[in-house]
Amino acid sequence: MKSTFCVLYSVPPEEAVKWGESFDKLLSQKAGLDAFTRFLKTEFSEENIEFWTACEDYKKNKTSHQLLPKAKTIYETFIRKDAPKEVNLDFHTKEVTAQNITHPTLDSFDVAQAKVYRLMEQDSYPRFLRSGMYLDLIKGREQSGHPALRRRSRSFTFNEFQDVQSDFTIWL
Repeated sequence: MKSTFCVLYSVPPEEAVKWGESFDKLLSQKAGLDAFTRFLKTEFSEENIEFWTACEDYKKNKTSHQLLPKAKTIYETFIRKDAPKEVNLDFHTKEVTAQNITHPTLDSFDVAQAKVYRLMEQDSYPRFLRSGMYLDLIKGREQSGHPALRRRSRSFTFNEFQDVQSDFTIWL
């Protein structure tokens, strides 16, 4: 019996190979977008693709009365300082976007979305193409149910300091 992950990510190797031609090709196919999103989750940077996808969905709004609440939700989730899924944007881009959403249009997030897109294209996408996940797909290997998550590195662990006596007098 195949795992859910295998069923969702079982793509012909020829299709996966096309994802290596350009970042646009990867994102234009649902299976490519899903595989890239899964990869970003292993790198703890899924907020970038979630923001990009939210912007794409935002641009599909048909009525202007939907824009303001959706723009505020995207801004509060991804752009404002200390947002729960804050994306890495410079101060100027954040300011421009904040101004844009006071009277939102379909292109209110274009500058921010383009910056996040370039970041993913130049940084995450090349790593994806070198990843075991992608290499297995182009070789026609099925993905395991739960790929190992990469842990953020730590310079020390708690166990290394078990025998250390703290001296609180220094701090008094």
